[in-house]
Amino acid sequence: MPTSPSSSAQAARERVARRLRDLRKEAGLTVTELAGRCGWHHAKTSRIENGLTAPSPGDLRKWVTACGVPGLGDDLVAQSLHAESLYTEWRHRVRGGLKQLQDSAAGFFQETGSFRVYSSSLVPGLLQTEGYAAGVLGISARFREIPVDDSAEAARARVERSRVIHQPGHRFSMVVEEAVLYARFGDDEVMAGQLGYLLTAGALPQVSLGVIPMAVGNRTQWPRETFHVYDDKLVSVELVSAQVRIVQPSEVELYLRAFEQLRSMAVYGAEARALILRAIGALR
Repeated sequence: MPTSPSSSAQAARERVARRLRDLRKEAGLTVTELAGRCGWHHAKTSRIENGLTAPSPGDLRKWVTACGVPGLGDDLVAQSLHAESLYTEWRHRVRGGLKQLQDSAAGFFQETGSFRVYSSSLVPGLLQTEGYAAGVLGISARFREIPVDDSAEAARARVERSRVIHQPGHRFSMVVEEAVLYARFGDDEVMAGQLGYLLTAGALPQVSLGVIPMAVGNRTQWPRETFHVYDDKLVSVELVSAQVRIVQPSEVELYLRAFEQLRSMAVYGAEARALILRAIGALR
């Protein structure tokens, strides 16, 4: 596994940075000389070349013009925008509220055929009840200090979006750690409703729900960061500070390998239901 799930984004940014550094050297310019032609401090040139600062489209056009190759501007702008799109800071994504964030993914879910989800901390969003989702999203709203807490509306939008699991043409393979069943995001009534829904949704023919027992022996994978794989082409990982979108095939393959190993440790059917029922019993 990559040491950080943001590695794809950083690698893409570094590829752009290396290309810019090569262009400067090919033009025979020092860091200071290029900065002078672009009209900024030489420290900015160093930050861009080391992948620490993302250049704006205007920065890139000034750079290639200073190096005598203005025709490369469009390609470099496209490469840089792609790199930055892989790493989207949460503070920008939640500006429009949490409900807007849920609504924005609805179309994408409809277009996705195969969902693979591994969660070490929460019931997957696609299987959350409204009460449980409100508890989870409320924590997010408070932590991110969103000016208007619309977590209740966002929870309803999440449940509406999740109706995709009842529609034909989609397959869902979900694996959770047993500890997820005991992480409380509501009172006994909310948790009983959530765990009961897992029993119902997990029985749907298009849904495969596995639970990795806490007592499983000889783990082949330790609990990983929660991640989603869409159609074997896109991996989404939620960090504290950002949502990382991974599209690089070699890294997507690593997540698929990890998912298969995690899936192989899980129990299904009657064994999974027994673990869920045990968690429900612990509420009383």
